[in-house]
Amino acid sequence: MTPQSDPAFPASALPRRIAHLDMDAFFASVELLRYPQLKGLPVVIGGGRRRVDEALLAGHGERELRFIPVEEFPLLRDYVGRGVITTATYAARQFGVGSAMGMMKAARLCPQAIVLPVDFDEIRRFSRLFKATIAEVAPLVQDRGIDEVYIDFTDVPGGQREGGRALARLIQRAIFEKTGLTCSIGVAPNKLLAKMASEFDKPNGISVVQASELQGRVWPLPVRKINGIGPKAGDKLAGLGIQTIGELAAQDRQQLISQFGKSSGAWMHEVAWGRDDSPVMLESEPVSMSRETTFERDLHAVRDKAELGRIFTRLCEQVAADLQRKGYVAKTIGIKLRYEDFKIATRDQTLETHTADALRIRKVAGQCLKRVSLAQRLRLLGVRAGTLVRIGEAGVDAPKKFSAASGKAIAAAENPASYPLFQDGFLQGF
Repeated sequence: MTPQSDPAFPASALPRRIAHLDMDAFFASVELLRYPQLKGLPVVIGGGRRRVDEALLAGHGERELRFIPVEEFPLLRDYVGRGVITTATYAARQFGVGSAMGMMKAARLCPQAIVLPVDFDEIRRFSRLFKATIAEVAPLVQDRGIDEVYIDFTDVPGGQREGGRALARLIQRAIFEKTGLTCSIGVAPNKLLAKMASEFDKPNGISVVQASELQGRVWPLPVRKINGIGPKAGDKLAGLGIQTIGELAAQDRQQLISQFGKSSGAWMHEVAWGRDDSPVMLESEPVSMSRETTFERDLHAVRDKAELGRIFTRLCEQVAADLQRKGYVAKTIGIKLRYEDFKIATRDQTLETHTADALRIRKVAGQCLKRVSLAQRLRLLGVRAGTLVRIGEAGVDAPKKFSAASGKAIAAAENPASYPLFQDGFLQGF
């Protein structure tokens, strides 16, 4: 069978054209708008709180940020503390530095890199701006995160020209004019191939993949390029002698099912042949909302009880605020811990009724903590709300916004007299 004759690519008067748009090094690029003097230099974004601007300005008064000399910026080699890299400029990536890498490891690879923290307020502002810009041109847009979207070009005027390249160029220009930022776009018959294509020509590139090009452009790629094949599945496929997407496509469907199960095995066979009929949806309902933080130093449940308690409470407040702001309530509350040896523990609890109340989330998350060992020091702490439905659909009214009064209630809940903190060496809800 050839891609041209595959039913996944039906012939029609208007062939399906789906785009995946990914902002180029988004977090770093936003910082370069603030500090244009760093353009072309290795820069990593991550680490601690945003105090860099204040420290830099301290010696310059009201002098504009763009005039601060490059040599006055903090370097990665001097970074002390915990944290991971959110993103890095392409100049830093040449040294092997990448997203989700530990800051200390990155410092060994590229000590001369400049390090800046994340400005989440600015990131969210630019995220809303570039997405609104796209919607003015092509209204069928599916949000895929803070820096990427899927766009259905099929019925948009000009969406079929040059296989979608003409419309992609228009969108690229519009985003740059509105934001000063660049993006990379892949256009293909479906979302699966479009996401792969958006990586072909980064940064500021456009790649168009036709159905007939599957064998030549997609099959030579490593299997890990398929969105959904992670490290474990990739290692197992490698153990079976399957390294490329083409080698995966050559496998018998039943053999893949026997190795990976009915659902996963059948899915692998489909995606290796470029088959994906999932629609571009205007609104994607979230599965969960979570907040987590990596500590600057490992914290101990007993000796750092007060600090952990404050952090834990703040995370619960933030999750509650996220739910309320976006109009959801949750029925499952969970926690995530990463210990000093990097092992992870998670626990969750399902409630009888949905909630977005900070006090209730704090109480239930604290109960989840009772079910894990806290003998080791902690590197990370997180709180998660799942099983979400929109307010009103769960038969509950909108929760009250978090207030000083609810904060006092949480503080009262931490009083040992009413909410015991320790028992047999285990922390009870911090």
